[in-house]
Amino acid sequence: MARIFIFGLGYTALALAGQLRSYGWDVAGTTRRESKLRDLERLGIEGYLFDRGQGIRALPATLAGADYILHSIPPDRFGDPVFDIHDCDIVGHAPQMKWFGYLSSTGIYGDRQGGWVDEQTPPAPGGENGRARLEAENRWRGLQEYGVPVHTFRIAGIYGPGRNALENLQRGTATRIDKPGHIFNRIHVEDIVQVLCASMNRPEPGAIYNLADDQPAPGHEMVAYAAELLGMEPPPLVPLAEAEAAMSPMARGFYAESRKVRNDRIKQALHIKLKYPTYREGLQALAPEKSA
Repeated sequence: MARIFIFGLGYTALALAGQLRSYGWDVAGTTRRESKLRDLERLGIEGYLFDRGQGIRALPATLAGADYILHSIPPDRFGDPVFDIHDCDIVGHAPQMKWFGYLSSTGIYGDRQGGWVDEQTPPAPGGENGRARLEAENRWRGLQEYGVPVHTFRIAGIYGPGRNALENLQRGTATRIDKPGHIFNRIHVEDIVQVLCASMNRPEPGAIYNLADDQPAPGHEMVAYAAELLGMEPPPLVPLAEAEAAMSPMARGFYAESRKVRNDRIKQALHIKLKYPTYREGLQALAPEKSA
């Protein structure tokens, strides 16, 4: 039976864990909240508490049986907590590890003024989050010289069940920001899972993959299409200059950058056919069925 250890059982990692459990895999991983340990147990997942102030005492023994390790915890203001606390454990206590995956972000490419990027494009992060992601990427890839089979996944905007424009509209929290020329990719969580599974089946240490859909588009177009599926009027377009005052620093940083992400490598190297090549197919699958 294959075993995977996952640092950070958040939205995407839990989707992967569920898929692997259906294949009969042994899944273990971390959460920051003690209250979540019982939820993980009910899902058949072996849970451990972890945050920057609390490493995992049993991790060396746990890693000794891990065939695969996934790291999905974003950097905090001090850097990468997993690397800072457990990098030596990963190097020294996972002798049978075949694959180590690090979930990064397409934010490491920075602002390209709507231009295309691929895995060969030199990173040029403009914001603090992008710089922290790139630093974490580089630190983990540096462990390759010690035999850690690192694979890097640069992920575009994630959506899926429970996390999409349809639900935002129904909750009344959806907005449509108008910034001419602003464009970006997104990717459905099921497509992330299929890429990760394909990579684990076809390890290529040192590989970097962009995970993005086929059609970069402005965010306000996606919200308008979601409203159409729900039979609702879309929220009005709000000029960015009017909306910025109420935005978080992360949101302002998002609208400061525009790029289109090529995904050719996952198709060529991993033979991926996206289930949801654009947001239209993704939202159609997520939309509630209308009664006759």
